Amino acid sequence: MAEKNLPTPTMAVQICNQIASIFFQPTTRPPPLDLLVDQISATWARKGRIFVHGVGREGLMLKALCMRLAHLGLSAYCVFDMTTPPIGPTDLLIASAGPGGFSTVDAICGVAKFNGACVLLLTAQPESGSSVKYATVVAHVPAQTMADDHQEGQLEQSRPLLPMGSLYEGALFVLFEMVVFKLGDILGQTPEAVRARHTNLE
Repeated sequence: MAEKNLPTPTMAVQICNQIASIFFQPTTRPPPLDLLVDQISATWARKGRIFVHGVGREGLMLKALCMRLAHLGLSAYCVFDMTTPPIGPTDLLIASAGPGGFSTVDAICGVAKFNGACVLLLTAQPESGSSVKYATVVAHVPAQTMADDHQEGQLEQSRPLLPMGSLYEGALFVLFEMVVFKLGDILGQTPEAVRARHTNLE
């Protein structure tokens, strides 16, 4: 629980430390960083396209990733954008269901799988979530989500710095920044080339 009246730098350090701790959690599964880099690189190599989907704040993190993938020169699309093309067998869907499943994520993953696309699912619940059955690859991000944010005996006036699914969502942001950094080397993209693809219509 967070103490009241924490100085801003202390609060920032505590939040960053909580997010960083996720990447030290023991897991029997391959690191999500390796899975994402491998799957995106393989999609690029076969001239496929990358689609992203998530709900709520998870979805916002995926939209940020999609933007950077486009800056890297990849064909990347957010599901539900008006210009998103149909998905096919050479393509990759990256979806997130932190608590394990959402009806909308299940449906989108099901359509992608039916059309032959690879489905990479990010989740904190890799063993039990409803979305897992649609996944080709499951990337475990072992962070708190709204599926497990209730603690016995928690005082109502005591609030965590990262409530509900904020830890998972923050971990996604950091994870995606590492993915983009590694992909830049693999794809041979210079900072100048990446910068040149940024929109000038803002």
